[in-house]
Amino acid sequence: MQACSQGRTKSLQNMKPKSPDNAADLFRSQLSQIINLEHRLCRLSRQIDWGVFEQEYGALYASGPGRPGLPTRLMVGLHYLKYLHNESDESVVERWLENPYWQYFCGYEHLQHTLPLHPTSLVKWRQRIGADKLELLLKETVAVAQRSGALKSRSLTRVNVDTTVQEKAVAFPTDARLHHKMRVTLVRAAKQRNIPLRQSYHRVGKRALIWQGRYASARQGKRAAKQGRKLKTYLGRVVRDIRRKCPQPDETLHTLLNRAEHLLAQQTKDKNKIYSVHAPEVECIAKGKAHKRYEFGCKASIATTSADNWIVGAMNLPGRPYDGHTLTDALRQVEQLTGRIPAAAFVDQGYRGHKHPGDTVVHVVGRFPKTATRSFKRWLKRRAAIEPCIGHLKSDHRMHRNHLKGTQGDAINVVLAAAGYNLAKLLAWIAWLCRLLPKGGLNFRGPRFFLPDRPTFGVNISGTTT
Repeated sequence: MQACSQGRTKSLQNMKPKSPDNAADLFRSQLSQIINLEHRLCRLSRQIDWGVFEQEYGALYASGPGRPGLPTRLMVGLHYLKYLHNESDESVVERWLENPYWQYFCGYEHLQHTLPLHPTSLVKWRQRIGADKLELLLKETVAVAQRSGALKSRSLTRVNVDTTVQEKAVAFPTDARLHHKMRVTLVRAAKQRNIPLRQSYHRVGKRALIWQGRYASARQGKRAAKQGRKLKTYLGRVVRDIRRKCPQPDETLHTLLNRAEHLLAQQTKDKNKIYSVHAPEVECIAKGKAHKRYEFGCKASIATTSADNWIVGAMNLPGRPYDGHTLTDALRQVEQLTGRIPAAAFVDQGYRGHKHPGDTVVHVVGRFPKTATRSFKRWLKRRAAIEPCIGHLKSDHRMHRNHLKGTQGDAINVVLAAAGYNLAKLLAWIAWLCRLLPKGGLNFRGPRFFLPDRPTFGVNISGTTT
């Protein structure tokens, strides 16, 4: 009876994530004997507290018999590497197999010759953890910077806060394209449910879309509008045909039909319009840019330290809120990630009328006050330093076009992009320390460093500093 109880307990523990099994590699050379342990990625891996993720995410796995979960350090490490090097789920797994330093970073002791997981496992893991819990990845990068001395306490007293647009991976929405895509989606859904349609309009719908684009490109507005009306008519016929032949559709088909009817009824100046068939959460945001009048995605708030541009806050803002109304939540997140309330926050004129109730003094940068000292003027000018940080997030860390699904994907992408940005700065910090200190004199397992002021680093991860 006791043996059965022990076996049952062992089977219940199999569902939890486990560390990589290195027993089969007993007679092989370890990675620590092959690679250079002074490499900056190896140093960084020894500085990260991986046990925090095990404790926080372990409770999200059910106890019961079944296939064991993938190692938590592997999943966290792959997401760190993905947003550090601007990789997709597929490419980060392929490069992980080829790079022994990446395998060491993810906790493996021996060189692996097979893929440890399918790329879709990263998607399922993100959905399991959720956006709120994944904020821990950003918090740990801030903690590593504080422990190593790269981010000093005095830098947390002043922060810059700004908003930007995180664009979704959607095509530019035109009425003709939306009507065509919606009709194709409904026809596919009806075919999967064996609903016989009177006509699918596959051939004539495709032809109308092609000619609508050609007429619009040639500035023949009346002809283009005629083809657009045809596409709208085809969509309306398919919707009515499905409604007649399937009066009680399932939840998925019911959602698609409601979305199609919303698309058919929306006008130019309506609010809450649909801009994408597969991503209805996409919003149209006008930023007043000369090269891009409209951006389609969601707003995101970024908070950085004024002195040295570490990201200490990143969150998405669904619903196109006014910038001033988001300042309190942004500063609250800074306090959660750093453990300190900023003494001053510098914002642009989009935050006028913010009415922040906290203890942080908010400075809306515009004209210099007449009584401003030279030091205070320098801090006001430093507000603009957040702009290149946002540019690096978009160009180097996968925030330019968000490919993750839904509103939760928007929140996850913003947080992980900020974590990748901080990791890049940490690697630049380690490279600078290696040049500053003699060989063998750098120990990241020891206490915090107290070194002289250093220049502000960019996020170039090729080994050079800016």
